[in-house]
Amino acid sequence: MKFSKIAGIVAAVIVAAAVLLLTVGIPSGAVTSAIQSRVERDTGYRITIAGASKVSLFPGFSVTLNDVTVQDPNDRNPDSRITIGSVRAELPLGSVISGAPRVTELTLTRPEIRVPLIRDRAAAGKPAATSGKKLDAAIDRITIKDGAVVMANAADRIEDRIDGINAEIRLDAERNVSAVGGVQLAGKPARFEIKATQPAAEAQPAPVEIKLDAPDLLSGPLAAKAEVRLRGTLLQINSLSGTLGDGAFNGWASADLAGKPQLKLDLDFQRLDLGNPRKPTEPGAPWSDARIDLSGLNYIDANLRLSAAELNLGAAHFAPASIDAKLANGVVTAQFSQIGVYGGEAEGQLGLDASQRTPSFTLRGDLDGVRALPLLKGLAEFDKIDGKMQAKLALRASGDSQRAIMSGFSGTAFVSVRDGEIRGLNVARMIRNLTTTTLSGWQENATEATDLTQLGASFRIDQGKAATADLALAGPLVRMTGAGTIDLGAKTLVLKVEPKLVLTTQGQSAPGQGAASGEPVGLGIPVMIEGPWASPRIFPDAAGILDNPDATYARLREMGKGLFGALGGGGASAGGAAGTPGADSPLGGALGESIGRLIQQGLQSGGAGASRGAQPAQPPAPQPGAAPAPERTDNDAAMNAIMKQLFGR
Repeated sequence: MKFSKIAGIVAAVIVAAAVLLLTVGIPSGAVTSAIQSRVERDTGYRITIAGASKVSLFPGFSVTLNDVTVQDPNDRNPDSRITIGSVRAELPLGSVISGAPRVTELTLTRPEIRVPLIRDRAAAGKPAATSGKKLDAAIDRITIKDGAVVMANAADRIEDRIDGINAEIRLDAERNVSAVGGVQLAGKPARFEIKATQPAAEAQPAPVEIKLDAPDLLSGPLAAKAEVRLRGTLLQINSLSGTLGDGAFNGWASADLAGKPQLKLDLDFQRLDLGNPRKPTEPGAPWSDARIDLSGLNYIDANLRLSAAELNLGAAHFAPASIDAKLANGVVTAQFSQIGVYGGEAEGQLGLDASQRTPSFTLRGDLDGVRALPLLKGLAEFDKIDGKMQAKLALRASGDSQRAIMSGFSGTAFVSVRDGEIRGLNVARMIRNLTTTTLSGWQENATEATDLTQLGASFRIDQGKAATADLALAGPLVRMTGAGTIDLGAKTLVLKVEPKLVLTTQGQSAPGQGAASGEPVGLGIPVMIEGPWASPRIFPDAAGILDNPDATYARLREMGKGLFGALGGGGASAGGAAGTPGADSPLGGALGESIGRLIQQGLQSGGAGASRGAQPAQPPAPQPGAAPAPERTDNDAAMNAIMKQLFGR
């Protein structure tokens, strides 16, 4: 129902009331009945006045009607109606007597327009024909107090409201209309301003300008202008242009309003911001449990084409971008291809099914040659990895909140990053430090980085938990393999990795250097990475150490050769120089001193234990025909005890 038609009906009610109240005098049931009959005759709409009617002569002539309901008797949907708490009109008495009444002030208190939501277009039937003659209401100003628009479907138990409508509307002799006011959209405050010129004939276009500022819903103020034409039930919006924030757009739209609306929209943006950068998410914050209501998608069908020279999704940037989408019966299918993403390209398909109470999602995507750092930082607040990224995603999920969706993801993903760096982290130093302490967090240092040749992993995802068995990292001085699980819903991870170091950059090509020749040497100890993915706890796996302390000690001693020379030989004197790092080792320092001190203490503890009469552990007797077991020394037994104490504490 158009605004001009609503205003005309209300004006007709007031004029009829004014004339009859002046004629009859004191309001009565007979007057109310006469008003209803006259308005229905002149407009075709049924009017019910359930409250009292009153006329005042001072300080000016005015008419007040209470509890007014307006309905189209030909509309087969009983939910389609307008109710108004009270209607008050001020009119010059002379204009009423002359037969050319003019309303100078019309105040509508608590008006509510109920709009039925139609799910099945085929069942909607043809629109009802409106009877009655056209009214040209003479109104100077309309004030709306605490109005509402209610969109409802009783069968689905769905009701959406636009509340808190407070506005002032002015109409001049040149048929210009202006409206300013405020409204609550999805429970969030917004301000609007509308300017239009009423067409002389119904089929002619009307120029319309609109401004909307909704800080909690839009990325910036919206300003648009267009030519609007109504042909029967077809609303056409042509020459549409404007700005959203500081990005311009243009395009066109149309909507068939017969029953379930059918929308067609084609918009091209210079820049389109989705999400709300004016209210950024706090870094590291958990996913929101706020309900995402997509039920409204069931009550409109649409064909959409959106293109943008720049598209910002939260903090992630895409340029250019083009999306074709179709919405039918609550199901959205969106296709995107050749989207520019940080030096690379992306393509894929997004599906959304809102036909059930809990919506479901599918995503297929391919990324090629994309710079990893800005993309991961923008989408997942992860700013540690840079390089050229390839990825393949095939995901599905269901849920009605951020947390539910992230906790419900299933599918597969493959990610590979080449020729980049791990920023803010010195992985080699972290591995060294693990021999003496547990690390809390990623040990960030903005001035450091680890060169990255390749990082890759494939994931199988079930109920929001992404499991990998082939995590692999390779760099000039670092190697790492691993496996584990990343919990997308809880933003946590549990990974067990096997790190290795190239212990020196000198002599890598020299023969006979063993571990120091460039061959990576591992800790011999699995390393656990667990906790929040923004700041996990990193520590040697005590169970792995205690399972095989001999191998752990041998591997640390091997690392010692590369870090500070052969133990007990050319690398250190027996007195206390053990632990002095080799001059050519980039990984000496604290690790060399720590390992040297531990080994030296182990040797001394082993000797002390023997001098006190402690008996070294005896190997089991060899089985007949078996090869003899390697001889164990008191020093080995002592170091085994120290390793158990150190890492098993």
